[in-house]
Amino acid sequence: MTLQERFFRPVDNSPLVLFRMIFGFLLFAEAWGAIATGWVKKAFITPDYTFPFIDFPWLQPLPGYSMYAYYIIMGIAGLLVMLGFYYRWAIGIYAVMWAGVYFMQKTNYNNHYYLLMLLNFMMWMVPANQYGSLDAKRNADVRSLTCPQWCIWFFSGTMAIVYFYASVAKMYPEWIEAKPISIWFNNKKDYWLIGPVLTVPWFQKFVAWGGILYDLFIGPGLIWKKTRKYAFIASILFHLFNSAVFQVGIFPYLGIAIGAFFFDPEVVRRIFFKKKPSLEGKSIDPYMYPVQQWKFYFMATYLSIHFLLPLRHWLYSGNVNWTEEGHRLAWHMMLRVKSGYVKFNVRDNDTGEEWQIRPQEYLTAKQSRSIATRPDMLWQFVQILKEDLQSKGRRNISIYADGKVSLNGARHATLYDPQYDLADTEWRRFKSSEWLIPQKDND
Repeated sequence: MTLQERFFRPVDNSPLVLFRMIFGFLLFAEAWGAIATGWVKKAFITPDYTFPFIDFPWLQPLPGYSMYAYYIIMGIAGLLVMLGFYYRWAIGIYAVMWAGVYFMQKTNYNNHYYLLMLLNFMMWMVPANQYGSLDAKRNADVRSLTCPQWCIWFFSGTMAIVYFYASVAKMYPEWIEAKPISIWFNNKKDYWLIGPVLTVPWFQKFVAWGGILYDLFIGPGLIWKKTRKYAFIASILFHLFNSAVFQVGIFPYLGIAIGAFFFDPEVVRRIFFKKKPSLEGKSIDPYMYPVQQWKFYFMATYLSIHFLLPLRHWLYSGNVNWTEEGHRLAWHMMLRVKSGYVKFNVRDNDTGEEWQIRPQEYLTAKQSRSIATRPDMLWQFVQILKEDLQSKGRRNISIYADGKVSLNGARHATLYDPQYDLADTEWRRFKSSEWLIPQKDND
């Protein structure tokens, strides 16, 4: 059997069905939990400005309290995904609406949100409603015990890439020395019963090295049958620890649930779907799913893009953890601690008048902290500031950023060139920004 034929061979769809049920519940929890915890209000309603991805300036939150309705609809869609009721419509709606959430604001940027966006669209592409769903119950034509092999490989391949690059990104001196971990954990010394343990240096280094080794070996460990059970136990412990210490929402449980795609489908069926007929001993046509080359090449292209995308920071000069160029969409997850401050020196070139503006005059406290360390958001704020001043009759102005940034607890240093007029600067997508001062120049 060729690779393409293996790609379309029928397999038990139990892992896909199980993941759909868990995934739908987590989608519901993510959406309605964001309302209950006040996250929707803090992210979309309270701020006067949001920071969409630079190529999506038109993508803005709905006015007033409409974002509550937006998230309520997403929560309902999540429940429908879990139940497998009008599945394609439900997951499609959630996928589009979540992509809108992801691209319309960067203040709360999180690699987990990016992963969730990918998984939404991946789930839209697969027939996850063919068993254990209301769709299959009301329509016999939907019901099936199998799915093509690619539906399983799609998810296991994606997660193998995610874990691999999460490990590679941690392989830099300050992580190996546990500097970010020590900052996080030292702030949790009074946390639950484990607070005192978190502050112990050897434990901090254990967690730092454990993160590298876990991310590096969990993919191969889950793929190889002999180590799969132990790797999955390690996955459960790893994700539950992250959930308890870092409170990273649904992601730890999502990470555990994705483990189902690495197990033999018959094992998943025996544990979770005991009443589902087994395929063992049954005559199944190995060619029941026709070979569709476009799907094969689409998946190959998709995985190749996601394998190459995290490497793009090498196109820019400087340390990506410092300049942030190439940081997003690269699985640089919980990798470093940055803090800083910035103010803006403004000059009216027509009158010669000069004055200072602090971002807190326009932004929330979290947004102000974000623009101090994230160059793309700072550039966007300069455009907001420029537009506001021009609306007040200041047609010919210069704006200079004056601030300092600390990376992983190091001394504060200059990230933005204070002599560079950012009001007259275009955003560079594929070249290093001239107004960013490399970390080495601060030594």
